[in-house]
This record gives sequence, structure tokens and C-alpha cells, in this order.
Amino acid sequence: MTTSSPAVQTLPTRDVFAALDTSPRGLAPAEVALRRERHGPNELPRARRRGWWRDLAGQFTDLFAVLLLIASAITFLAYGLQEPRDTGTLQLAVAILCVVLLNAAIGFVQEYSAERTAESLQAMVPHTCRVLRGGERQELSARDLVPGDVVVLEAGDAVSADCRLVEAHEVSVNNAALTGESDAVGRTRQPVAAGPVLEARNCVFMGTDVVAGSAKAVVFATGAATEFGRIFRLASAAPRQRTPLQRQVASMARRVAGAALAIGALLFAVRLPAGEPLVDTFVFALGVMVALVPEGLPATLSVSLAIGVRRMARHHALVKKLLAVEALGSTTVVCTDKTGTLTQAEMTVVQVWAGGIRHPVSGVGYAPVGEVTDSQPVRELLREASLCCDARMVPPSDHEGWRVLGDTTEGAILVAAAKAGLDLTAEEASTPRVTEFPFDSTRKLMSTVHRDPHGGHHAYVKGAPQELLARCSAVVWKGERRPLTEELRAAVISANDELAAQGLRVLATASRSLPDGRPTQDEAESDLTLLGLVGMLDPPRPEVRDAVDACRHAGIRIVMVTGDHPLTAEAVARRVGIVRQPAPTVVTGTRLDTLDDDALDALLAGSGELLLCRVSPEHKMRVVTALQRRGEVVAVTGDGANDAPALKHADIGVAMGVSGTDVAREAAVMVLLDDSFASITTAVRLGRSVYQNIRKFLIYLFSHNIAELTPILVATFAGFPLVPITAVQILAIDLGSDVLPALALGAEPPEPDVMDRPPRSRRERLFSTAVMGRILFLGGIQSFGVCAVFFWHIHASGIPYADFTKDDTVYREAITMVQAGIVVSQFFNALAVRTDRQSVFRIGLLSNPWLLVAGCFGIALMAAISYVPFLQTIFNTAPLAPAEWAVLVGLGALLLAAEEARKGWLRHRRPADRREGAQ
Repeated sequence: MTTSSPAVQTLPTRDVFAALDTSPRGLAPAEVALRRERHGPNELPRARRRGWWRDLAGQFTDLFAVLLLIASAITFLAYGLQEPRDTGTLQLAVAILCVVLLNAAIGFVQEYSAERTAESLQAMVPHTCRVLRGGERQELSARDLVPGDVVVLEAGDAVSADCRLVEAHEVSVNNAALTGESDAVGRTRQPVAAGPVLEARNCVFMGTDVVAGSAKAVVFATGAATEFGRIFRLASAAPRQRTPLQRQVASMARRVAGAALAIGALLFAVRLPAGEPLVDTFVFALGVMVALVPEGLPATLSVSLAIGVRRMARHHALVKKLLAVEALGSTTVVCTDKTGTLTQAEMTVVQVWAGGIRHPVSGVGYAPVGEVTDSQPVRELLREASLCCDARMVPPSDHEGWRVLGDTTEGAILVAAAKAGLDLTAEEASTPRVTEFPFDSTRKLMSTVHRDPHGGHHAYVKGAPQELLARCSAVVWKGERRPLTEELRAAVISANDELAAQGLRVLATASRSLPDGRPTQDEAESDLTLLGLVGMLDPPRPEVRDAVDACRHAGIRIVMVTGDHPLTAEAVARRVGIVRQPAPTVVTGTRLDTLDDDALDALLAGSGELLLCRVSPEHKMRVVTALQRRGEVVAVTGDGANDAPALKHADIGVAMGVSGTDVAREAAVMVLLDDSFASITTAVRLGRSVYQNIRKFLIYLFSHNIAELTPILVATFAGFPLVPITAVQILAIDLGSDVLPALALGAEPPEPDVMDRPPRSRRERLFSTAVMGRILFLGGIQSFGVCAVFFWHIHASGIPYADFTKDDTVYREAITMVQAGIVVSQFFNALAVRTDRQSVFRIGLLSNPWLLVAGCFGIALMAAISYVPFLQTIFNTAPLAPAEWAVLVGLGALLLAAEEARKGWLRHRRPADRREGAQ
């Protein structure tokens, strides 16, 4: 048996059972067990997840971590080679190792927490199905289906596997999750010509929904062998793209590592000829290298990104990967799906046309809330149209609102009839259906025959206006039945064109009296009287327009990429503000097939409004790749399995959490818990804030790194035999006084104008000229202060340089002042970097209380290092007098004053520049 054979759609119904080695009674239990063993469970393979130990090990592959591990190993080796052995060298080796372990633990916890939270969303669809086995109807888990099972389908069911229909009663399915098209598609049990199985009208597929009718079908593919599974494999093959921040941090790490190694080697070469022991000189150079490496950066980066993740989660956006937070902030293009993303996936009648007059209909969705303007002339039209429907309205429950069971188009008609004041239950009871002629895609009509209370019979017909109009001989015009003259026919056609031009799906309704209740189809659908037209749409989400405006204001281009019809796509795009120009560029998948890469690049390079319609998953991924080739940072939204390849290939894939498929959620790095496009705008705003905050604490970290290095360089070239600050002290500063303030800076709220700025260029460096200038400015002030207090204290003692030893009290006091000077200046530096141009006093010193708490903690830790005997032994420090603390506070205040003066000069020089710092 070839269960996945595409020829299954070409077989007559009686041969399907034989081809799939089953029967109309279904499979026997013993055969089910054999096939389950052969084919496995009916589920998509989950992406292989690395073990937690692999994730933890991955934390040690960061360049900074590798450098520090090597430095720790060399320091341990140096300790073993020293004669006599210096416990300070051992302390340095242990301290460096502890730094690496702490950073790895923080990064692992944050990544692990974010990913496990995301796993709570994953749910295989659908969960249960109805099956005939051994002639008995059973309800079982969808994962237990095997090829050859006979499944029973009814309106409202989700399809559990790829199946060939063997019975079909007015069946139509919604393939939106698979093809992107929102309209219901009719199905038949009759054989069709050979061709792509996805186009076979006698097959239904995993991940789609039955919207009308009932059927029986035989499963021919399960799990990864389904069309759903094919797209899943396509998504799995797409490589995950590195975010801009990943690339920039990697580049920064290489530069910093290179600079650290170069300066360490230089100092080693300078001090070795002076007669210093080889091992001691090497340990000294190693300490300088450690001083330059921002040990706390990986931890603070992870924690700050995690803060962004939690903030986004509070706004219904779940980010599965920490670095994706920043990627959102640099997004330049959003490729958005239409159905379910911009719209509510609920058809709604918005216009009823009858007798040359339009009757607008208010309200959206399936709740019968709203009204039909001047409803009396169209009540009969809506009554007859609703009687010619198989769908049913389902009242709200405790867990769900109003919904429609069956075709969404018919549901929209029922809701409009209810808004016109019709009692649908009473109408069905008084005018029962006698027979029907189901919708057929060839004639594009559906007809039902009803008996009225007086014993007469009537045919009610609805369908495509062009097809129905050709079968009409009369029209209801201003309350009267008139012959359908050419003039009136032209008026109807014009009205249809006007509604279609608005992107509405238009249905026509007609009726006729019958001599009895057993007419032929031709009798029921000829010599009709046209009642009017019904125009409906899938309404946009009400919050989307503001979100689109915000994206446009932020310089983010929005491109609609949908499987729907161009007219429908353009109408929705206009309603939500994506299209404002008279003639946007509309490109179909067929035209995309004719474009080579150069032509596609030229198309995407245009600045005009762009709509891509009738596209396939391959088209969507090709467009994303082309945009990335142009240097764009691309976010892609989607909810269906057909969106998964593009979601994974994009810089930031955004899946719908409520309506999204399992494949889409697996491929995306962000999931919208409320399915709202507006949440993307909020996420972009928070993502931009994250990048700003990362730059703030980079300025904070590297400016005092300069203050740690400069005294060492000055002392070396001034001939002082000892270091002004030891590597262990530097590690204490980097961990004790860096992480908490940097975390607090990472929690700074977005600045008010963050969405008024254009997206950051992909080529823009993390360390821009403005950032480097600020680091040098602040670092230079701190360096001047700590060098001044060190050499002032050394010179004040009157002891010659050559007489100083590590145990000398004056030396211990001097290096304590250097360490304390850096810590105190960090407190004021943290306040200074909170804004780029605006005065910190204007936003309020107390507006970020956690920053004050973190700064005070660092100073308290420094005081403990200065006064606690045990810590004095470890860090070789000494107690400081109150006057010395006062001097250090004065130097810190000088730094804040200098930075406020710089900001004031910038505001005076460029008062019209709204951007906080030209970054």
C-alpha cells in the first residue's frame, strides 16, 4: 500500500478502499496496531531540543567566557610555577573562574526560563477525531490515526490527517492554515485528474477545518507525510538567522579581546626588561587583560534582555529567544499576513443593496449587535438568503463568544438577518426546507426549496452575482417586481462592481415560486427574480490602524503578503492604513514566478506601497530572503503552516498564539498571545528601548574599564613598581558594582520619542562615534580622578617608589582609594548615562529607584572591603578616613556636573534635534 501516492485522488470511490487496503467499515484493531508501528503516531515531529546540559555548556562558548577560562587556566599554571607561591595569584585564578561560572549561570537561567515558558503554548492540532473501526464509530486522539482509517467529518471539525473523501454532502473546507486563503472551498467525492494533491478537490488535509456539510474520508497520509508535514520540513530546513545584536556583540567581543591581548602583551614587554620575575610579570599583564575584558557584560546583557522579555509578555508578546528582543527594535520591514493577523477571521455583512439603494450594516463579527439601515425593504432578501444557508449561529458560552458553526460566509448572512430583526428559528419553522441543491463550484450557486405556511413552494437561490443574474428574468425594484431590462441589468452589474471594488465579497440572492416541492435543479434555478446583493468582508481588527500608523511613523515599512485575492487584500490594506496611495503595487505569485532575483530586488527597492497576493510558502520565503539581501531587518507575521518557512527564515518570526498552528508557533521566535498586530508595535517600542538601554550600560561599563586600566598604564610608565589596582579588585568592581546598576539601567522605561525615530541601520555599529566619544569623555574624567587620588596619597607619604611593598599600609590605602574612587564615580556615572541629552534632574533622580539601590549596594560592598578584616586580607585593602570618602564623593559629583554641562551644550547647540543623542 502506498499511502502517500498522489494517484489516490484519481480513483473512483469504490477503488479508494482497495487502494488503501481498508474497507467502508474501517480497520480492524489488529491492523491498526500494525500500521501504527509502521507509520508512527499521527503528529508532527517536534524540533529536537538540546539537553539542558548542552544549553549550559553553550554559555561557555562566548568569546569573553573563552578568554576568561584561558586566563584562569594560565593563572592556575602560573601559581604552580611561582617560587615562592603567591596566594594572590591563586585568588585571581579562582576569582576569574567564579566570574565565568556566575555569568554562565545567569545566562542559562534566563534562556531556560524564556524557552520553557514558550513551551506552554505548544499544542498539537487537532486533538480528537471520529473514526469507524470494525464498523463501530469511535472518538479517539488524533495522534492515533493511521493510514486506512475511515474518519467521519462534520461542520466545525478540524481535519486530523490527509484524507480522500468517499462520501460528501455539501462539504466545504477552510484551507487558510495551509494555503492562506480565507474563503471556504467546496469538496467532492468524485475522482479528479492527476496533479498536485493539494489541488485535489476530493481531498482534505491536516490543519484545515470543515465549515459546512458532512463527509466520510479515508486517511492516506499521517504526521510528517502530510502536506502540513511537508511545510513543516521546509520550515525546519530554513536556517535560523543571527540577530543584528548577535552580530554586533560578536564583533565587539573580537575587538575588545584583541585590544586586551595587545595591551597585555605590550605591558609584559615593557616590564620584563626592568628585572621583574617572568611569572610575576606575566600575571601582571594577565591582570591588565582581565581589567579590559567586561566580565559582567554577558550576564547584564542576558538579564536586560530578559527584562525586555517579561515586559513584552505583559503586553501579550511572548519572546522565545532573548536576543530576538533587540532584533524587534531594529526592524525595518514587517511582512504581514492578512487573515487572522490584520483581520478577525470573521466574515461580516457591511452592505445590502436592493432596488438601487444601499443599506449599510453596522457591527462586526458574529455577535448580532448592530443594525441594518432602513431594514424594512431588505428584510425579505435577508430572510430568504438566511433560509438558503446550512450554517448555524452558536450563542456565547462561559469560555467563548458568539461563533458560527459552518461556512463563515453563510454565518455573516445569518448575523445580518438577526440585525434586521428576523427570528431565524421561527422562520425555519414556518418555512421548512423540502429539498436542496448544494453549492457547486462550476455553477457557483446554492438553492433550497421551501414550503410556505399556505402550502406553496418557493426556491431560494444565492451565489455569484454574474452566474445568478444570467438566470434572472425579473428584479425587485423599489418594492415592485419588474422585468429585468437591459437598463436594470446594467444597474445591477454596476452595483456589483462598486461593491467588489471595495474589496467586498458579493453574493446575489434570488427566488421564484414553484408548482410543487420536487423541482429539478434547472427548474429551481431558472426564471428567477433578483432580490439584491449582499457585500461582506472579513473586518480588520479595530486596533490595527493605530498600530500601522505607529509603524509608519517609526519608519517601518509594512508589506502585506497573503494568499488572498488582490482586490480583497487591497481593500483590507486600505482599511487598516497600509495602503493610502491611489495605485499601490499589487503583485501576484504568478508574476513573482516570472521575476529573477535582480527583478525582484528592483521591485522591493521601490518606496511605494506593495501588496503580494496569491503567494505560496516558497514565494513568501523568497521575498524575505530578497529583503534581507538588501540589508533590511525583516519581521514576518503569520498563523498558518504555510507561513512557517518564512517565519523561521526571517530576522524575527511572529506567530499567532490563539489561532496559530503548531508549525507556525514552533518556527517563530515571538508569539502574540492575543493575535493582535498592535502587540507587534508595542514589542517594537520595547525592543528599541532595550537597545537604547544596552548602549547605556555599555557606556557605563566601558567608561570605568578605562578608569581601571589608566592607573595601571600611568604607574607602569611612571616607574612605580606596584599596580594601583589589582586584578582581584577589578573583578570585585565588575561583579559587585556592575551587574546590579547595569540591570537597573536595563529596566529604564522607553523614552517618549522612541517611536518617532527611524529604524537603526543594520550597518550601524554598537559602538558608534557618539558612543565611543561619550565613553572616552566619562572614562577620562574617572581616570583623572583615580590617578590623582592614588599618586596624591603616594607622594604625600614621602616614601620613594622603590621602597613600596605590597604590605605597605600607605600602598594598601592608595589602592583602596582607587577601588573606592571607581565605585563612587560609578554611582554618579549611572545617573549620568540614564539620558543622552536630557538632564537627569528633569526626569527625576528618584524615577528609577532600583538604580539608586544598586549604586548604594556597590558602595556598601566597597565599604565592607575597606573595613572588614577578612575582606581586607583577600583584597589587600585598608580602612579609609571620612575625609578620603568626601574627596571621592566630590570627584564623582564632578563627573555628573561635567556630563550635565555636556548635555546642556548639546541642547543649546541642537535644540531642534528630537533624538536623544545622535546614535
